[in-house]
Amino acid sequence: MTGPLENVPFEITRLDKINTLQEKGVTVFPPTFDRKDTISDIKTRYADITHDKSEDSVTTAGRIYIVRNHGKTVFADLGDESGKIQLYIRKNDLGEEQFEIFSQFIERGDIIGVSGHVFRTKLGEITIWVDTFTILCKAVCSLPEKFHGLTDVEKRYRHRYVDLITNEESRQTFRDRSRIVALIRRFLDDNGFLEFETPILQPVYGGANARPFTTFHHFLDQKLFLRIAPELYLKRLVVGGFEKVFEIARNFRNEGVDTNHNPEFTMVEIYWVYHDFNDMMGFTEDIVSSIVNTVHGKFEIPYGETPLNFAKPWKKLSMADAVKEYAGIDIFAKSVEDLRSLALHHKLPESGKPQSQREFLVFFFEGLVEEKLMQPTFVYDFPVENSPLAKRHRTKEGFTERFELFIHGMEVANGFSELNDPVDQKARFEAQDEKRRMGDVEAQMIDYDFINALGYGMPPTGGVGIGIDRLVMLLTNNNSIKEVILFPSMKTMQPGEEAEVETPEAGN
Repeated sequence: MTGPLENVPFEITRLDKINTLQEKGVTVFPPTFDRKDTISDIKTRYADITHDKSEDSVTTAGRIYIVRNHGKTVFADLGDESGKIQLYIRKNDLGEEQFEIFSQFIERGDIIGVSGHVFRTKLGEITIWVDTFTILCKAVCSLPEKFHGLTDVEKRYRHRYVDLITNEESRQTFRDRSRIVALIRRFLDDNGFLEFETPILQPVYGGANARPFTTFHHFLDQKLFLRIAPELYLKRLVVGGFEKVFEIARNFRNEGVDTNHNPEFTMVEIYWVYHDFNDMMGFTEDIVSSIVNTVHGKFEIPYGETPLNFAKPWKKLSMADAVKEYAGIDIFAKSVEDLRSLALHHKLPESGKPQSQREFLVFFFEGLVEEKLMQPTFVYDFPVENSPLAKRHRTKEGFTERFELFIHGMEVANGFSELNDPVDQKARFEAQDEKRRMGDVEAQMIDYDFINALGYGMPPTGGVGIGIDRLVMLLTNNNSIKEVILFPSMKTMQPGEEAEVETPEAGN
């Protein structure tokens, strides 16, 4: 066994123990183990066990979490994904050599397999009376202090594997996330939608206003972009004749990182022909409320100190009415100069420099209203300038048939009556491209192939994208997106810059 690698927190004492075990002829990293029982299975099967040992034996495996050495006996806690169970190890049962190996070489973090009989201790704890054990993996890094786990937030994100080992709450969050994604997929499948996969590397980025990540393909000799949304490719499928489509997509946006944003995130995008934005609001309401009720068994759930009520129907109001209700500003009753003075009065940033009433509508909504929308609320009727892919409103000049869903001040969903007029779409793209050439790094490119696809005819279609990370935040009562993304984006630490994982207790 070689010495510790530079910048890796291998512990010399643990490496030495591996060397000693190997000299004794012990296989420290065997290729397999015949685990016959999970810990949960054992606890369920022997829920009524008495102080007498069971007649039949069990064989299980897992990680050692606690070791308590009492001379000729050792108690230890063994854990697998399903739970933890106590082990009882006696020198008289294992024999001197095997007991010495366990008592001197097995530590917190090691993975072992055990066989034995089940009994209940005087304190009432279901326990395995170990007959034999097998080392399956000797850990060379120590776990954090046993009672508190990995408590430093940044280390929890950087060393998610340690966080998952030591924090049951974290493991449960990601179990819930997996279940939520499965429920979304099942809901859509039950409603006749087909799931597709569209390109992540794209020659033209589009589908949202965001700064892309750029790369280069040497064989094709061309610049490519990581997708910021799957929208334009899913709409090509609608043109091709698929009427109910969705994708659970990883998207990438070269933007800031905060409690609600991560450069790599997950969303589900859904398109349904012969439906409009009103239909998609109702469908979004159905999906989310159904999942909340399935996961929690009720429609009202806590989020921080705020109870959120997902029972239908949800509040719906236009963007203009939202600004009037929550900010006290009647946008279209005031001049641009009056609105500019109000922006200064509210000390809103001057970035963007709105020049029209509709631009000020979005400006005030984003600056004064969004954070106040606590309960599930649909906001609709967005200005055409901010909605390059949405159909123009059928009755309101200068607006589009677009909505966004807000919960606890976060945008969770965004949907439209999809623009299917190729001439109008080309003009919208050209306006976006002009903004891009003038320095707007979030403006969209012109996707001529998508315009060409629309030229073959796309039926009236409703679409919506739902942010899965933010939805999971709400349903698991987590206030940071990093808590629900297994490996969130973090700044790379230079060698020697990052502190070691928290020091374990002395001994085990």
